[in-house]
Amino acid sequence: MTIKMWRGTFAATTVFGMALTALLAAQAPAGRQGAAPAQPPRPGLTLSTTAFADGTAIPLKYTQAGEQVSPALSWTNVPEGTQSFVLNMHDPEVSRNRTVDDQVHWFVWNIPGTATGLPEGVPAGATRPDGSQQISASGPNYRGPGAGAIGPVHHYTFELYALDTKIDVSPGADAWETRAKVFQAMSGHILGKAVYVGMFKRPQ
Repeated sequence: MTIKMWRGTFAATTVFGMALTALLAAQAPAGRQGAAPAQPPRPGLTLSTTAFADGTAIPLKYTQAGEQVSPALSWTNVPEGTQSFVLNMHDPEVSRNRTVDDQVHWFVWNIPGTATGLPEGVPAGATRPDGSQQISASGPNYRGPGAGAIGPVHHYTFELYALDTKIDVSPGADAWETRAKVFQAMSGHILGKAVYVGMFKRPQ
């Protein structure tokens, strides 16, 4: 091959390569060119307490065998747009009247979206100073764990929900009915959920 022919072939190959590169770039999915690196997923809503570790025994102080005061709770990683929180403390081992309803130990709704927790020993009262409302199987107050000494350990479950709205439900005489109404009103408004579990059975 002569030098002249080689140069012509090289030039043609170079032009073809440039054209192919341009074509592939034009067909690349939108947003791929110069796109910022993907951000790591935001941590989910987290519920915690210093009273006991998640999945461990609840100290007597917070139970019916002790002072029966509510433990201090705190939460982090609140979803954007949160307007209120709902706290549902229940005992899934207890069935009410042979139904799917479990025991309502503490149900608090319309906790302000700016709140980062609840203090220890929340006093009784249907409506709290911050506008939130509470109820339990024993009235407008915290009901501590009370599983009997005979039988299995019960799992007392604290569920925290972050909502994009406030709930227009007033406390009723029946804690289960009130909880059901709040749950119904929450549908479609849940931004995040966190769960924390404590164990308890009465000492013998």
